Amino acid sequence: MVRVVAGELKGRRLASPPRGADVRPTADRVREAIFSMLGDVGGARVLDLYCGTGAMAIEALSRGAAAATLVDVSIALAERNVADLGLAERCRLERSDALRFLRRDQGRYGLVLCDPPYRLADRLEGKLETLIAPRMERSGLLVAESAARRPLRIRLPARAERTYGDTHVGVYELNGEAPDA
Repeated sequence: MVRVVAGELKGRRLASPPRGADVRPTADRVREAIFSMLGDVGGARVLDLYCGTGAMAIEALSRGAAAATLVDVSIALAERNVADLGLAERCRLERSDALRFLRRDQGRYGLVLCDPPYRLADRLEGKLETLIAPRMERSGLLVAESAARRPLRIRLPARAERTYGDTHVGVYELNGEAPDA
């Protein structure tokens, strides 16, 4: 069972995929650790790529983020969770491949959450970094989740990197440099 860890929605349950499904929600303890590394996300515009259940974006909203865009090729679980928690006015749900979305989106985000399927991560690596950086605000942060046995290589400055079981988490920042649009 997946629950919101902290904030205004603390303890609320999220619809989860059945066992064996392709969707792999970030475990509660990993989400808690990620948001401890991030600190205050109040007022942030969030982009959640490969959102699955939407748990990461919902956690950010619960902790004070202003708005979230959730992107995945299958958004049924995220739509259900957003509706059940009354977050529709603060969320934009996009049924799209993440790379395609990044190529056409013109938004800027203070927090980008990226948790691609582990089996695809190495093929997406360079493309993701190239497309995500221009979508980040000057002081923006990127949280990238990947397999611990094969972490995503991101060439942005690392704020923190940790491993939790089979999950590697990297938090990266732009260091105030203006990204190219």
